[in-house]
This record gives sequence, C-alpha cells and structure tokens, in this order.
Amino acid sequence: MVSLPVPSTEEGEGFGQMQNKGIQLAKPGQFWRLVGLMKNTFLTIVSLAMATALCGADEKKPAADAKPPPAKAKAGAKAKANPAAKGKGKAKPAAPPVKVYEVGYSDTPVIPGTKWKVHDIDRPRPKHVQPGVKLGAPPADAIVIFGGADTSALYTKDKETGEIKPCPWEVRGGAMLVSGGDCWTKEEFGSCQIHVEWMSHPDTGGNSQKKGNGGIFFMDRFECQILDTYNNLTYADGMTGCIYGQTPPLVNAVKPPGEWQAYDIVFTAPEIDKSGKVTKPAYVTTFVNGVCVQIHTEIMGPTQHKKTTSYDGVFPAAAPFRFQDHKNNPPVRMRNIWVRRL
Repeated sequence: MVSLPVPSTEEGEGFGQMQNKGIQLAKPGQFWRLVGLMKNTFLTIVSLAMATALCGADEKKPAADAKPPPAKAKAGAKAKANPAAKGKGKAKPAAPPVKVYEVGYSDTPVIPGTKWKVHDIDRPRPKHVQPGVKLGAPPADAIVIFGGADTSALYTKDKETGEIKPCPWEVRGGAMLVSGGDCWTKEEFGSCQIHVEWMSHPDTGGNSQKKGNGGIFFMDRFECQILDTYNNLTYADGMTGCIYGQTPPLVNAVKPPGEWQAYDIVFTAPEIDKSGKVTKPAYVTTFVNGVCVQIHTEIMGPTQHKKTTSYDGVFPAAAPFRFQDHKNNPPVRMRNIWVRRL
C-alpha cells in the first residue's frame, strides 16, 4: 500500500469569514492558509489516482514463470484432430453393390475362318506361364539349353565320320567358350522362341566377318548372324540381326565388344505337306539387345554364303538348333540359352 499525506486543517476555519452586505472578508493570513489547503487537497487526489493505477497494473501483470493460456482451437481443427467424433452415433452408409461384368458372350457373330464367336465365353483361355524372376531369365515353360554349368543338352559331330560326341566347349564363369567345332541341340524344334546371350572379346583379331563371328541356325538351316559389328565394317546382310545372305537388320543395335549382348528371336517354321515340300516359307522376328531388327521377315530358304537360295527339296517339321564355332581368337562366349516351343 502507498501512504498518502493527509492535509492538516487545525489552523483553518473553512473558507474564512465572508460578509455580504457588510460581511467582513477574511484576513490575508487566512486567505493564504485556504490556498495551501486547496493545493494539498489537489496533490492528495492526484497521488491517490496514480497509486490506484499502479496497483491495478501489478495485479494484471502475469508471473515470469506463468504459462500463457492455450489458444482457442478453430472450429474445423477439432474435427480434423478427431475425425471419429464427426458423425458419431450416425450409422455408416451402405456400400454400393459391386458390379459384375460379363466374362464372355454366346450371342455374338462367329469370327470368320474360326469356329469361335466374338468374345466367346466357351473359347479356351491360355494357360498361365510364370515369367523369369529377372529380365532374360527362362520362363517356367522354357527348355534350358545352357544355364551356366551343364552342356549335356548339346553335342558335336566328328567332321570325318559324323560320329556324335559330347559338347567340347569349356565352361568358365557360367559361360561356354565357343571353341572346338559347331554344336547341336539334342532336342528338335519347329516354331519357337529362343533367348541367347553372347560376348566377343575386345581383343579379338581380324575384321569384317572374321571378328567375333558366330551364328544361330534354326532347324540347322536358317542362320541369324552373330558378329562384332561395333565399329567393324562388313556387308549389310552379314551383320548381327540379319538373316544371313538375305535381309539386313533394320538397325545395328550391338554393344561394344566385351559387353554381353542378347538375342530374342521368334521363329515361325515353314509349313510343309505330307511329302515334306514347303507350302509356306519360314518367318522370323528378331530383337538385338531389346531393339527390334526384323519384323515377321520372310526367310527365302536355307541361308548360304555367296549364293542365292530356295525351298527346293524336302524339309522336316522340326530339327535341332546349331550354334556355330567360327574359330575366333579369343573365342566368343555364350550363356543363358533357352527355348520355348510355339
């Protein structure tokens, strides 16, 4: 509390003695005492007002360690913080019915040239085939010719006698070194899909057709060329991706030597009659390193070096693959060879 001075009035007699109509005015000493009393009263009032104001400010000032009151949440904030509260007590709306679509039809026209109707409900569905775990790996229905260790699916022939012998190619680091003569598959194939990976050595000697050369022969007759055509000039119908001696690839899609290359080829075998005469030619669709280089290209006949060809003679319905050894130094390597019958 603030102590305030109380004015003294013991010497004053009010405002003095005033006389009207003969009333005598106060003496000069009394007058100045009256002025002093008024002055003291004014100062007292001012001091009291200031003290009141200061006391009120102290009461309103928060303590130093006092926490500010929490801010009022907005109307929408509470709903966001507790979405479950919104609509509490209300029943959930019923889920819309699941629409079931047609899985086939029986009232559509027949597709010309077939016995099946358009979107026929009775038409057999294709079976499921599990793809390879990674790109290039054999799918579940593939026949693995070489998977990294075993060459027993291949054989070679004695050049003089034709005697069948085990595959002579050495396996090193999961790949076969193509050296020791051509090799054939023990199984025979007609229309099929094949995947082959190969690599030529960066230091392979030679040029043109004598540099990283090899080949994949479908039915032991129709060659898709393997060659180092990275900065290696040669004739167009002898490049990787060509049908040898017939049709050049659409583009040159090879990588530099020393890197693994990949062939993915879909082969359609020639159609033959009962006597083995060809009634419809073979076709091939080819990808080199994922790039399409042949699109259902007709094969004119068995591929040959420096000669034209035809389908004269008798042809089988199926025959082995042949993988060519072209005597490269160092040898071409092959790995991850698999085939799917079509």
